[in-house]
Amino acid sequence: MKIHQVAAQLFTLREFTKTPEDIAQALKKVAEIGYQAVQVSGFGPIENSEVVRLCAENGLTIAATHESGEVIRKEPAKAVQKLKELGCIYTAYPFPAGVDFESEQSVNELIADLENACKVFTEAGMVLTYHNHAVEFLRMGKTTILDKIYSECSIQAELDTYWVQAGGCNPEAWVRKLKGRSPLIHLKDFKMTGHHEHTFAEIGYGNLDFKGIIAAADEAGCQWFMVEQDVCPGDPFDSLKMSFDYIKENLVEA
Repeated sequence: MKIHQVAAQLFTLREFTKTPEDIAQALKKVAEIGYQAVQVSGFGPIENSEVVRLCAENGLTIAATHESGEVIRKEPAKAVQKLKELGCIYTAYPFPAGVDFESEQSVNELIADLENACKVFTEAGMVLTYHNHAVEFLRMGKTTILDKIYSECSIQAELDTYWVQAGGCNPEAWVRKLKGRSPLIHLKDFKMTGHHEHTFAEIGYGNLDFKGIIAAADEAGCQWFMVEQDVCPGDPFDSLKMSFDYIKENLVEA
């Protein structure tokens, strides 16, 4: 992993990206921290052309986006057009809202919609990825639902390290399992806070073995390493800086 491959997942800053003016200030602060790339997510109303302009103004590459799950399932061409306007090729199905994971029919409908969307993305030269949470590690028959999704659909992976761990699995092992189809990864640390409690943490301040995870991701062909923290103990800009500084000092190649 090189430092230019490390991107700030802007969902982390969603309370600070509600207006174009907020977004301009947030991107400036992200660049000042040292990030050279971002994942566009959690923005309030703003023209795509303005996002492109602001990122360019701050020397930030738009590495990827998160798109509405409903848009991906029902209007994939609309999602493709947005990527074209932003000048990037990667997006992710962010969360399986409305999917009943106790119903095989509901899961099969999700997989069918995602496969249809993948065809639209592929024809346009774009890449659709799946962003997991813990719920996909529920078992359906002899396998997990996430295994079922990846075995029955051509979608690429945006593994989330925190949620893999929260789902009772090994993030490094899952990265290796998806070698060759993992262009994106969410770096998110997992911290124990009690006997049965855990929470999000800045990279290097939790319990995950990121040296092993990143080595596996490099071998898997990962292109972008997204730093995300769903909940921060204080200022999320401070959390993004703590994560970036740790990554720069301990995890990137010279």
